[in-house]
Order: sequence, then structure tokens, then C-alpha cells
Amino acid sequence: MGEYIEGIIILFILIFNAITGTVQEGKAQNTLLALKKFTETQAVVLRDGKEIIIPDSEVVPGDIMVIQEGEKVSADARVVYSSNMNVDEAILTGESAPVHKICDKLVEGLRMEDWKNMVFKGTNVVSGNGRAVVVATGNRTVIGKIAKEIKGIDTETPLKANIRQLSVFILYTAGIVSLSLFIIGTLIGKPFFELFMIAVSLTVSIVPEGLPIVVTLVLAMGVWRMSKKNSLVKRLQAVEALGQASVIAVDKTGTITKNEMVVRKVYLNGSMIEVEGDGYDPKGRIIVDGKTINSTHPSLSKIKRVSSLVSGARLLFSEEKQSWEVKGDPTDGAILVLSKKIKKAGNPYDIISEHPFDYKLKYRSVVYREKDSKKNVLVIVGAPEVVLSACSNIVLGEKALKMTEERRAHIMSIFKSMSEEGLRVIAFAEKQDSKSDIAIDKMSFLGFYGIRDTIRPETKEVISKISKTGVKVVMITGDYELTARAIAEEAGIYKEGDRVMIGSQVDHLSQSELIEEIEGVSVFARFNPEHKLKIIQAYKAKGEVVAMTGDGVNDAPSLVAADLGIAMGNSGTEVAKEAADIILLDDNFHSIVHAIEEGRNIYRTIKKVVLYLFSTSLGEVLIISVALFLNFPLPILAAQIIWINFVTDGFLDVSLAMEPKEENLLSRKMKKGARRIIDSLMIKRIILMSLVMAIGTLLVFSHYLETAPEKVYAVSFTLMAVFQWFNAWNCRSDDRSVFKGITSNKYLLMATGIVIILQSFAIYHPVMQAVFKTIPLGVMDWIIIILTGLLIVLAEEIRKYLSRKRSRSNLY
Repeated sequence: MGEYIEGIIILFILIFNAITGTVQEGKAQNTLLALKKFTETQAVVLRDGKEIIIPDSEVVPGDIMVIQEGEKVSADARVVYSSNMNVDEAILTGESAPVHKICDKLVEGLRMEDWKNMVFKGTNVVSGNGRAVVVATGNRTVIGKIAKEIKGIDTETPLKANIRQLSVFILYTAGIVSLSLFIIGTLIGKPFFELFMIAVSLTVSIVPEGLPIVVTLVLAMGVWRMSKKNSLVKRLQAVEALGQASVIAVDKTGTITKNEMVVRKVYLNGSMIEVEGDGYDPKGRIIVDGKTINSTHPSLSKIKRVSSLVSGARLLFSEEKQSWEVKGDPTDGAILVLSKKIKKAGNPYDIISEHPFDYKLKYRSVVYREKDSKKNVLVIVGAPEVVLSACSNIVLGEKALKMTEERRAHIMSIFKSMSEEGLRVIAFAEKQDSKSDIAIDKMSFLGFYGIRDTIRPETKEVISKISKTGVKVVMITGDYELTARAIAEEAGIYKEGDRVMIGSQVDHLSQSELIEEIEGVSVFARFNPEHKLKIIQAYKAKGEVVAMTGDGVNDAPSLVAADLGIAMGNSGTEVAKEAADIILLDDNFHSIVHAIEEGRNIYRTIKKVVLYLFSTSLGEVLIISVALFLNFPLPILAAQIIWINFVTDGFLDVSLAMEPKEENLLSRKMKKGARRIIDSLMIKRIILMSLVMAIGTLLVFSHYLETAPEKVYAVSFTLMAVFQWFNAWNCRSDDRSVFKGITSNKYLLMATGIVIILQSFAIYHPVMQAVFKTIPLGVMDWIIIILTGLLIVLAEEIRKYLSRKRSRSNLY
């Protein structure tokens, strides 16, 4: 009968576990599909000579797309018309500079980065407009092929690896122990059927079939709690990985920063002007020498005029998001916002001609004329080295002075100083009475813009909190070394004594050399996607648990390779979201802190359940083993083992999984050994508690065997159950007293009450007495059982007291 009961129990657990996991995974995938539908872009195509708007998914090869500034490209297409169209392809190539698109035929053998007559799905038009014939959609696009490649890559989370290793260990142990006890029992003359039933029961007891459902339950609860904080968990088993993370590699753009360029400094008339403000909001003080300057300051007129002229972007206020947005090139947007911060009204002017930024010439030019003047003025803005090479004069105040070597050297020192602050430096100059907008010789140098991508307001706090948990945060970016270091220092990632590694260094290092070199590095600059992947692999080879954040297509391979990939829901590309395990729906970096806390809670909860189940299993094994060696009658029967394994443990392990979060989880630094489910501390606790169970049960069993043999099975059976009641309460914490917060887990209180009632039913009901070979127990029997059971609480309380005395820090 016991075999049938056990078979039904295991079948029930497997079915329930499968249903729970499937339902939770299905909910996560449905939420992801809803997110994709919500974020799906639309395309404008020419059909039957008319422009129509259709969803991206309905675009087909042969369609002619009408592409405007600020739009996302819906498919791979061949450009047939371009009006100064420039496309940001950073999500594919990692290059921040937009690519100027042309209609010309190109020579064969060029890299994708040089296909200037093609536009690609997922990229953004930052300026100009054009038309293009669709040549590929869906998985046939460049972005689609990358997504298809990364789908085949499978990664194993730390928890999955731990469970797999634990399962192999349990199977071998169960087989060896059961076979050994069966052989020993046969040799000393025990009945075959009795030994067979005990061997089967012990095998089932050693294999904690309740663990999979508890793990699923704990993970599902964690996923649900994270969803309340705008974090979509795509894979149930991935949620715990961040709780174990020892390294978090963050992408700069879109994660550390807002991906909103802002002018922070302007060098003009020999003075450094500071600009305040947040993002694209056209409000902020303009400061010179520590004092706010007003609209009468002579420098403001020139800054406003140049900034208004050279920016090709548009500044719009989104009523939906209640924030300012820029349509066009982010750098142009930053300069436009600067002009809006200056309220001073200038003289009216007419634009005579203009040329957008040319990525070969590295400058943009505008010719304008004031209404009351007949002279044209040429203004250029671009790369400092290009602009300075065209300047023969420098404007200081109202005068144009000759550009001497001394003055040029001074300007270059300003340029270097601004660069060292992590600012992207852009120069601007003018030429009075210009006859052409092509000849840029004999220009007069005006000044520099110092532009920075604004750091997210929560970044510093988040980095600080993560660092306090013992997790190392590193930044990986394609920016120049000085810029990357400055931003990392502002965010709190780069600290004194840290090192910066350049991408070119990685090309010349083997993995073993790279593992040594990354020690002490907190910033990885000028890194391409291949470099990022190598760094992630190096950290993993070093034994670290790595989480990676990213939002671009070029981040996808690294997101897959990391133990946990995190993508942004709003700004992230579809490929990045497909590759990631967790998606931050509101792009809030602070959600990572919640995920770390949730992940740690999940792992600690699973360890509590494992401790509880394994101490029970080892206790039962010790009881049977010692009884066989001493040639005692078996203290626990097969049906009783199944009852304890399913009924007692079944209620208590699930309720133990509902234990509330412990305090100060984030402030506890996680030791490397703590990433194993069964670590040295757990082994000691399992041995201690199983010894108490075994010794207590055998002593009481031997006592009743002599004094009241008719009660022996009822007493030993009930004593083992009582040990489990108290043991569940012991396992709530590694070092907190069992008497602290005794009412905090209402589920455990209810479960304990239920198993007490059920155990009494097994002892006093006539049918159950026949199944479990029990008889009613008296008051004195219960006193002996309860007092003996309390020994497991006493033993753990002494250990916890000594543990707290040694250290108040986290012990995993």
C-alpha cells in the first residue's frame, strides 16, 4: 500500500510542479509579447502611388519606405533617394557617429559599416529624409540574423547548475545507501520484503521530491514581487542569478546615462562658461566665474546666434511623457537646448545657405545675413582639429586677433583640459563677409562646446548600494578613455587606484592573461561587441557570477553569455530584449537593486528548504543504519517514512519557503562559498540536527522496546514527526534565535498546526493505526516525545548563540 501511496504522491508533485512552472513561464512570455506589441513601430510606405502607414510587421520586400528625420527604420532597404539623410547605426556597429546615406552604387567587398547606400532595420534617422526599397524583413535583416544566432545559445544559471550537481549527488547517494543497507540487512538475516520496502522508502526520503515544487514556488513569488517593481522576468530560473552576482558589467549609454546629450561648458572670449540644467529641459543657469550671468552679458548673444544656426534638431515637449524630447541628432539637440536657455533676443537674420554635418569633412556650415546688413557670415561647427586648422584668427571680445602659435597652444590646452573632464568637445568659428560656404580658410576661432551625456539621477545611489553588497560594478563602453573614466568617476564606478583598460589591449591577450589583467579594472573603454564578450567570458572563467546590462543590438551576445542579461524596456532594442533574462520596463536602473535583494532572498530561502529536507533525510538514514548495525528491529517503518516525507515535510517545506525577507540582506557581503547551495555551514548544521534526531529517536526507541514494546512504533514515528516540527522553525535563519519573530511567518504557524492534527489522526484513528502500526499514546508518552524533540532546538540555539558571538555578519 505504501508503494501505491508514494507513487501517487510523486506523480501529483511532478504534475503540479510542471503546471506551476508552465503557467508562470506563460505569464512572463505573454507580458513580453504585450510589451513588444506596445513598442512596435510603424512604417510609411508607397503603395499604389499613395503614402500609407502600416505596422512594421506588414512591411514586405519591394515596398518603398518613406523615411523621415527622427524615425526608426522598419526593414533593411536600398536607398533610392536621400536628402542629407544621416542614420544612427550604433545599435548595430557600436559607432556613435551617424552615417551619411547616399544613392550611389558601391564597390564590392566593403564592410557593412561602409554600406552607405543601405539603411537597416532598427536604426534611427537623425537628420534629413529619404526613400528606400525594402530588400529584407524579419529574420532576413541584419538585426534579425543576429537575433537568430543568439537564440541557439544556452546558458546555465548558478541555481540551475547547483540543482543539477545536487541531483546527481542525491541519485548516487540514494542508490549507494539503499543498496548498502539492503545488503547489510540481508547478511544479518532481516526479512527480504521488509528490507526491500525500507530501501525503497529511504531512496524516496533521500530524494527530496518536494524541492522542485518549492524552488518553482519561491522563484514564482520572486518574479511576482519583481513585476510589481516594473521588472519583467523572462526565465523563471534566472531571477536568482542576480542575487548571487559578484560582478555587474554596465553599459554606459542608456544605463548609466540617459542617452541625452547636454552642453555643460562653453569656452568663449577667453572665459569658461558653465551651463546648468537637466537633460533636454531648456532651463538652467549660465555661470561665469561662479556668478550667474544675465541676458545683457556680451557672450550670450554670440552663443545664442551660433547655437541657433548650427543645430539641425527640433525640441518638442511630449504631453504623454511630460518631458522634453529632441528629434534629430543628439549633439545638435544639446546645442539647440543651450540656445533655448538663453532668453536674450538677437537681431533677426536670414539663412542664405547651409550644409549638414559631413562625416568626411567633420564639420557643419551655415551662411547667414542679418536683416540690416549686406554682409554674409559663415559659421562652422565641428571637430576641434578641423576647425582650428581652418582658423587664422581668434575672436577675443569684439576684436579678431591673429592666431599666434602661443595662442594656438593655449587653445589646445583648453581642448585637452575639457576632454580630460570627459566632455565631448566641439569647436565653432566664423568668417565675416564670406563669399562662399565652401571655402573655410581664414576663419576666426570663437570657442568650444563641452557636451556630456547626462547621468541618470538614480545612478550614483544605485552604484553605491550595489557596491555595499560586495558586488563589483564595472563599466564597458565604446567611448574614449578620458571620457569613459570621467563618467565612471562621476557615477561612482571608478575610484582612486582603479585602472582603465582599452579595447585594443584585449586583442593581444590570451584568456588566461586577460583574467589576470582585469583585476583592478573598473572601466573598459573603446570596446566593441567582441571585446565585451571576451570580458564577460574572462570574468566567468575567473569564477565570477556575471550580470550584464545593455540596450543595443551589439550588446546582445554579451547579454546571452552573461549569467544574467538585463535589458531596458523602453530604450532597449528588440534584439537586446530577446537576449536578456530580465527587462526593466521603466528603464529604471534602481530596479537592479530590488532584483539583487530579491535574488538573495530567493537563494537563502531555497537553502533553508534544502537544509530542512536534507537534515530529515540524513536523520532517517542514520536511524536505519545504526539499527541495522546494532541488529535492532527497524525503528521506522516504510509507510511511516513515506508519511513523514510527504505529509509532515510537504506542509512544512512549502510554508518555510514563505518565510519573510531577512533584514539587511543588501548590507551582507556574499562570500564566494555561499554561492553553493550546500556549503560548509549547511553541512555542519545538517550533521548536527540529523545526529540529534538519530540519537534521540534510537534512545527513546530502545527505552520503549524494553518497557512498552507495543507502543514502540507509535512513539518513534511521532518523535520523528515532532523533530520535523521543531526543525522547520530552526531552519528559518542561520543565526537568529528560533524565538525571535515567532509570529512573522503565519504560513508556518498554520502548517505546524495542520501537521500536529494530521499526526494525531495517524496515531488515534483506527484505520490509520492499521496502516502505520500505531496505538494511542498517553500524556506521559507525549511529554517524553516533546522534551526529546526540543533537544534539536536546544542544540541549534547553542550553535546560533556561538555564531552570533563570533560575528554579526552574514553567514551563508
